[in-house]
Amino acid sequence: MSFLDEIVARRREHYAAMRKPALPRIRVSGPSHRLRAALSVGDDARIIGEFKRASPSRGVIRENAQPAEMVALYESAGACAVSVLTEPDYFHGSLDDLRAARAATRLPILRKDFVVDEFQIDEAAEAGADAVLLIVAALRDDELRRFREIAEGAIGLDALVEVHTAEEMRRAVDCGATLIGVNNRDLRTLTTTLETSVELARLAPADAVLVSESGLSSPADIARLRLCGYRGFLVGESLMRSADPVALIQSLRGEPRRV
Repeated sequence: MSFLDEIVARRREHYAAMRKPALPRIRVSGPSHRLRAALSVGDDARIIGEFKRASPSRGVIRENAQPAEMVALYESAGACAVSVLTEPDYFHGSLDDLRAARAATRLPILRKDFVVDEFQIDEAAEAGADAVLLIVAALRDDELRRFREIAEGAIGLDALVEVHTAEEMRRAVDCGATLIGVNNRDLRTLTTTLETSVELARLAPADAVLVSESGLSSPADIARLRLCGYRGFLVGESLMRSADPVALIQSLRGEPRRV
């Protein structure tokens, strides 16, 4: 069983077994689709700064990191949005991390998790998220379409639909996705290559807003992928390991370091 299969199975078991509180299905009270809007303005590289304490591929990254502190740094550096890992077993995250991030920043927030139950979308909205991640490889076609429609239609969140292969790109397009994340890390083998983003950009619809995820660490990486049509760049581990995440974001955006 691959990492992806294992974690998806655990998330399905968790949400199938939990006694779900009666969360009302709310529609966002302020502007909707804030992540898409943040990615669509300006001519600079749109950096999504990610908060995560650990990962299956790297183990513990920054165990005692606090979301409020990190996302405030990301915002001060010019990030356009933040991503917060809420998966507990492999990434050491929680919805409380998302709530803390929401209290600390005005930026759009992506709930980064393995969504396998529509209740997770309601959880995200209740905790203050502006977007949810839908991983094509973790979902059936009917789930993918239904979850995207709930998030984007019923609630007013964005759904960042994540792909890793040409077949997953086809499925994403078929479900109606136009906000598409390309993960350079294969979630089955945990290997990473930027060639994934390069190759899959050619298969994306012309009107898609594209986000490249994982393995981004230098201005050269960003510049290369911008030429392929990417608007957003999700950066996690390199920021969480950095002694100066503000300087790193400024560098990735092509800015001189602020003093």
